[in-house]
Amino acid sequence: MDLFPLFLTAKVSFIATFFTVIIGLAVALVMARRDFFGKRIVDVLIMQPLVIPPTVLGYYLLTVFGRSGPIGRFLEDVLGIQIVFTWKGAVVAAFISSFPLFVKPARAAFESVGKDLEDAARLLGKTEFEIIKTITLPLAWRGIAAGAVMAFARATGEFGATLMIAGNIPGLTQTLPIAIYDAVQAGQSSVANTLVGVITLFSFVVLFAAGRFTKGRF
Repeated sequence: MDLFPLFLTAKVSFIATFFTVIIGLAVALVMARRDFFGKRIVDVLIMQPLVIPPTVLGYYLLTVFGRSGPIGRFLEDVLGIQIVFTWKGAVVAAFISSFPLFVKPARAAFESVGKDLEDAARLLGKTEFEIIKTITLPLAWRGIAAGAVMAFARATGEFGATLMIAGNIPGLTQTLPIAIYDAVQAGQSSVANTLVGVITLFSFVVLFAAGRFTKGRF
């Protein structure tokens, strides 16, 4: 059995989760602490990947990051980076798909932090960065950790959008879910069963860990 899809899936999931956490923390904090015009629309856009079909999401990504798309043309012409039909495309698909699963619990965690504690710190002369570092993040870390675990699990299981933007190229862009699809199509039941068992066990462990974080028990 080719182990490349397993290693590629792990690589894509870790990279996508890294960017999800870094960018998602800033977005979740702004959504939890700031009121601005169009906030409801931004909230809906963030949640869109959860409700639209994965193939539709993949089509949007293909349109944006393709050679004829604005971002794709800039990345390729100026930076020499190709997204479509590369493992980077799988990272983009995993990032977009998992982003709302991190932002939602992280935002809820930030909103649960008492503003009176932050206001007291401001009266003591603490900067906003110091408040976030010493008060907000430590009190909200369980929700943030749970969101990161859920985002990683979603990135691991991403299929439809990845197939659209990264394709199904064995040894290059074939992730674990796509490898399962190929094995079923080829009638390789033993391979499909093994891969399904691996990803099912992993999903169970991830969901169990996320539940422990959310409830505060270890």
